[in-house]
Amino acid sequence: MTSAVKILLITTIASFLLTAGAEEGLIASLALWPLQAGFMPWQLVTYAFLHGNLMHLAFNMYGLWMFGTELENILGKRTFLKLYFASVLSAAAMQLLVNDISGNLVPTVGASGGVFGLLLAYGLLFPNRKLMLLFFPVPISAWVFVTIYAAIELTLGVTGVQMEVAHFAHIGGMIGGYLVIRQWRRQRRDRRWY
Repeated sequence: MTSAVKILLITTIASFLLTAGAEEGLIASLALWPLQAGFMPWQLVTYAFLHGNLMHLAFNMYGLWMFGTELENILGKRTFLKLYFASVLSAAAMQLLVNDISGNLVPTVGASGGVFGLLLAYGLLFPNRKLMLLFFPVPISAWVFVTIYAAIELTLGVTGVQMEVAHFAHIGGMIGGYLVIRQWRRQRRDRRWY
């Protein structure tokens, strides 16, 4: 396991354990609230270290480990952390925008936006890598998986199915991941000309 992934895993799991018995007020102050319902700037990051339940935490940490380890090996610690937190921030921005438009006043928690950014980056950097999913035991190319997953998230978000899931935050995380990988590729290409 790479160092940045390990730090994120430990920090997120520790945050979950520490807030499991915490007062409701502490958790509410760290969750991402809509702009018109208690938003504070630090929530743009702190929400990603909170999770609604153990299953929510487990899925996100599995995705962080599965995709993050290889990405950190390729990108390096600094760019990997930039990728993760850019995805967390863009997921938060998208969720705030959607909440503002829809009038939703429910807070958001979870590292899913960051993990979806990693997922998109993985699909861009390893498009032909075969993934074997537990619920779909047939090898599938990473780019196909990412494309299908993004389409499902967009569809669920637009149709309002699973309202308790921040589908547009997932899309926002993918946008952040795309922007960082695009910049990283451009910088590598520019360095080759020297």
